[in-house]
Amino acid sequence: MVITIVTLFPEMFKGPFAHSIIKNAIEKNLVTINYVNIRDFGIGKHKIVDDKPYGGGKGMIIRVDVLEKAIEKARKLSDSADENRKVILLEPVGVTFNQKKAAQLSKLKHLILICGHYEGFDGRIRKYVDEVISIGDFISTGGEIPAMLITDSIVRLIKGVLPKNVTNEESFSRKTLEYPQYTRPEIYNNLKVPNILLSGDHKKILDWRQKQALNITLKIRPDLIKIKRERKSRKE
Repeated sequence: MVITIVTLFPEMFKGPFAHSIIKNAIEKNLVTINYVNIRDFGIGKHKIVDDKPYGGGKGMIIRVDVLEKAIEKARKLSDSADENRKVILLEPVGVTFNQKKAAQLSKLKHLILICGHYEGFDGRIRKYVDEVISIGDFISTGGEIPAMLITDSIVRLIKGVLPKNVTNEESFSRKTLEYPQYTRPEIYNNLKVPNILLSGDHKKILDWRQKQALNITLKIRPDLIKIKRERKSRKE
């Protein structure tokens, strides 16, 4: 898989992507991460990439002509067919990113992530992208950290990056949060590992974990259960 990040600050990615799972995936040639610097397509000798918003307002807006050229450059970094490629704009007004979307994107041959900055993009740029995605109901300084999060969540789902089936029991993979897990020591400061996990009865352990996962989800994220039930009702 090829992931191309369109950004004003490519140097921000060097540290986070030089360690752990992403580093291993790159070394195994399971993923290639490229960067396109928006500044390279700036206007004039000062490489200007933004301008004041029409109609007035605070801040500066990234120009559509500059960004469209950067996107075209990004497209050329992979020979993938259009049906195997997505261009995604990272912006607060987008659809909220989740595990299901991460799984879908992990199957692409080429993913292009566009990082915003300043007060956002000229609205006409949406004509040149496939989707607009947000990572939550809050504002970050730019799209670089959201791009890091999305890249990490996708790379770990690429076949061969992690051991087979290791992600199946994780939070959100089964529409519930993950059950609590324990390791040594068996007792710590009078806190004991649940007896069922020491029993060796795998059927009872599985039942316990499923019940715990459901209870935790109902307590912390009941909306996940509600969404699942609503989808089931629509199918019926």
